[in-house]
Amino acid sequence: MDKDEIDLHTIPPDASWGPHTDSAFHGVEFLPENLGEAPNETEMRVNEKYSSLPAEEKGIHIINIQAIEDIGYVQHESTLLNSLSRDPDANCKYGLYFRDGKRKVDYILVYHYKKSSMGRTLTKLIHHNDASARNTKLDHPLPGKGASLDLGESEPQMDYHEDDKRFRREEYESNLTEAGLELERDEDTKIHGVGFVKIHAPWHVLCREAEFLKLKMPTKKVYQINQAHGLLKKINSVIQKITEPIQPKVAEHKPQTMKRLSYPFSREKRHLFDLSDKDSFFDSKTRSTIVYEILKRTTCTKAKYSMGITSLLANGVYSAAYPLHDGDYEGDDVDLNDRKLLFEEWASYGVFYKYQPIDLVRKYFGEKIGLYFAWLGVYTQMLIPASIVGIIVFLYGCATVDENIPSMEMCDQRNNITMCPLCDKTCSYWKMSSACATARASHLFDNPATVFFSVFMALWAATFMEHWKRRQMRLNYRWDLTGFEEEEEAVKDHPRAEYEAKVLEKSLRKEYRHKETDKEKLTWKDRFPAYFTNFVGIIFMIGLTFAIVFGVIIYRISTAAALAISSTPSGRSNVRVTVTATAVIINLVVIIILDEVYGCIARWLTQIEVPKTDKNFEERLIFKAFLLKFVNAYTPIFYVAFFKGRFVGRPGDYVYIFHSFRMEECAPGGCLMELCIQLSIIMLGKQLIQNNLFEIGIPKMKKFIRYVKSKRQSSLDHEEHMKKKQRYEVDHNLEPFAGLTPEYMEMIIQFGFVTLFVASFPLAPLFALLNNIIEIRLDAKKFVTELRRPVAVRAKDIGIWYNILRGIGKLAVIINAFVISFTSDFIPRLVYLYMYSENGTMHGFVNHTLSSFNVSDFQEGTAPNDPLELGYKVQICRYKDYREPPWSENKYDISKDFWAVLAARLAFVIVFQNLVMFMSDFVDWIIPDIPKDISQQIHKEKVLMVEVFMKEEQGKVQMLETWKDKEKKKVENWNNHSPRLSRSHSGSLSSCHSYHVDV
Repeated sequence: MDKDEIDLHTIPPDASWGPHTDSAFHGVEFLPENLGEAPNETEMRVNEKYSSLPAEEKGIHIINIQAIEDIGYVQHESTLLNSLSRDPDANCKYGLYFRDGKRKVDYILVYHYKKSSMGRTLTKLIHHNDASARNTKLDHPLPGKGASLDLGESEPQMDYHEDDKRFRREEYESNLTEAGLELERDEDTKIHGVGFVKIHAPWHVLCREAEFLKLKMPTKKVYQINQAHGLLKKINSVIQKITEPIQPKVAEHKPQTMKRLSYPFSREKRHLFDLSDKDSFFDSKTRSTIVYEILKRTTCTKAKYSMGITSLLANGVYSAAYPLHDGDYEGDDVDLNDRKLLFEEWASYGVFYKYQPIDLVRKYFGEKIGLYFAWLGVYTQMLIPASIVGIIVFLYGCATVDENIPSMEMCDQRNNITMCPLCDKTCSYWKMSSACATARASHLFDNPATVFFSVFMALWAATFMEHWKRRQMRLNYRWDLTGFEEEEEAVKDHPRAEYEAKVLEKSLRKEYRHKETDKEKLTWKDRFPAYFTNFVGIIFMIGLTFAIVFGVIIYRISTAAALAISSTPSGRSNVRVTVTATAVIINLVVIIILDEVYGCIARWLTQIEVPKTDKNFEERLIFKAFLLKFVNAYTPIFYVAFFKGRFVGRPGDYVYIFHSFRMEECAPGGCLMELCIQLSIIMLGKQLIQNNLFEIGIPKMKKFIRYVKSKRQSSLDHEEHMKKKQRYEVDHNLEPFAGLTPEYMEMIIQFGFVTLFVASFPLAPLFALLNNIIEIRLDAKKFVTELRRPVAVRAKDIGIWYNILRGIGKLAVIINAFVISFTSDFIPRLVYLYMYSENGTMHGFVNHTLSSFNVSDFQEGTAPNDPLELGYKVQICRYKDYREPPWSENKYDISKDFWAVLAARLAFVIVFQNLVMFMSDFVDWIIPDIPKDISQQIHKEKVLMVEVFMKEEQGKVQMLETWKDKEKKKVENWNNHSPRLSRSHSGSLSSCHSYHVDV
């Protein structure tokens, strides 16, 4: 044993050591000198593989008293010695390695334990002068693991639940060591009452698990990637030179000319792989993935049912489990690592104009997170042309606003058009020219260019989906994910712990009823209560959303009526703007609150379903959360776009809610302007408050609270605070990774804002682009600095999100067709221009869309209280509708013009929808999913792999033939010598025979 190592022995519980058990050093047991001769002593070397003692063994762990002397137990001088000696934690790079400084920490398990106050007092008393001192403290058994020693006072006993958790931990960790993992424990941390178990996967375990998981690893074979030739090569070189300033300065992002051939790892074919540097062959991402697979597979069975790592975390046996970050990301004396590189070249707002180092992101966080950021990057890039076209459409509206005849007619006070009251009694007649500003603003978004923009955005969505599929295939090739799907189904889909617990509960129930059953599984009958709860819950939540929107409608109507009584003319003229703005803000606040509520409810509804695998759980959760959040975000917008002003009735016969509130009408210029205001405020507010402010503010607030708590602890324990934190302690203070669902969800909802109602708000792509430029760096900073390192997950696509995107793209075509037809005045203008205009111009269009009403036909009690507010008596007022005039035989009936416009609207919907769908499908068909060069490279890889195996087989055949030749020569040599051997043998036999005869 080395001089820095410590003997640990076990004393039977019946051993008596006299005064030692009542020593003043509570928690430290001393070793008698003669115990070293015990025949069954248990010896553990510091820095060797840790294994938990079984729960049945009640022995007391002892520390050699010589080790106590070695650690320099001198209370006053040790502080000075420690300050002069080398930091013992530097050897293990502050927690990145085991205490031997050689074995890398691949994973961390965290648990809480009740630490006695006397144990903490002793920890402060004992100071260490070298690394062996720290080893002594860290290899102590858990509190309560050995026999307790008193200081004259009785310590509070550990409760049953703590003992149960401790026994489960011991069994689980013992099973992990049997699986080949190496463990090391640390309870001497700055965080009191929190212990850490460091896990290391040795080389043979990594090889075994890599083979089991079918991980593709680079072989020795290197081949050249096909390069472009001729004109394409020159174009590519020019593009590279132009884009060089916006490329991240990381090695992984440089264009590849050579690539290593990859093949699923196999221990039998080790000679194919480059194993010259075993430490770097499996990177930290792969190592943590392998350890996590072992953690999921390993169970402890002493509980009522088998518990894996997910169940142990859910039951509080462990409080956290995570891989470590590579090191610190800021500081001048910090060694360069992937995390620091990502922080400088990706997670900084100063590099917002640069491309993302996607390959480095994948190397550090895994394929699933890498694909999310790659998708986000492609989406943001594709928003650039959409934003440019949207700005052009908006500028076209600004340039032609003064040439727009309908808005000019509405603003012309000479027309003297008197409009009917907007509400009963309190509202009076009003001049159409007072709505001039609204009419002019409507033209900015309601002009012929918006129709073109709707078609463009439908084709843009189809092109974006195809571009992403091609980009995804390039990443699959670069990241060696081709052919991954089959392996994923075979290896990855472990049953969830909750599912296994439910199945076990079902089987135990059947055993209790004395029924012999095969392997149990959950059927639809078992899940029926959960399905029914899901159905009722989702219907209730959707109904709640509709109820809230209905409440906002009541608010709009009542507020409009209240503001109409205002004595100031400005207050009366700005009724629509005031009501619309305040109602939208209320909608925004409700949407943000319900978003958080619906996210929690969707998770709970999914949990009670008990899906079998993590993949099923994630897909069901995404579907429910998307459905609820989609309805929540878009219901107010759908109301303004398709319902507001449709069921108003007419003067003298209005439609009332609760017999008192009159349904609200659209402005004379239509509801499109109001739809634009609704869409812009909800979209911008949601992005600013929910996506950015919450993502920045909440983590900062949590970090500040943790900082305040740590400051309080440090003031109580100054010496502990002065120690530099281990890597696993620092990472423990970070937020746990909650999955990519929230990140995808906010982007999918934004994609809906960009595509679904783009006809009413051409600037939506621009605001989405500006948001995403910030969002990419915000998410990057969150992943690098605010979150614990997530477990790397292999994935070859973005999963169910792609189908949701396609669905939104198809739905966008239909919704935009209806927005153009029914919400805007585009179709009525065309109908008037080609059917009713006398001179082929739009002059007279406004008058054509207004019907007349005789004020004597008002219902009793609904006429204005002040009919002379305009200064003259009104006999005929106008309202926006296609109805017969009061002097007609069928007065106030729907006119023929209404049916002509309706037919044109429906025809436009059918033609627009089918034409755009056909064009989208044509784009989908004409652009191949797999780029030609990538398909050639994949084929080339297959051919090269066949060649490698053919050469290997030929080598084996040659070796076999060589061996046969050698054996043949041996036989021939033996045959050449055999005659002489046979003669000498026969001679000896004859002599023996003669001897026998003589005898």
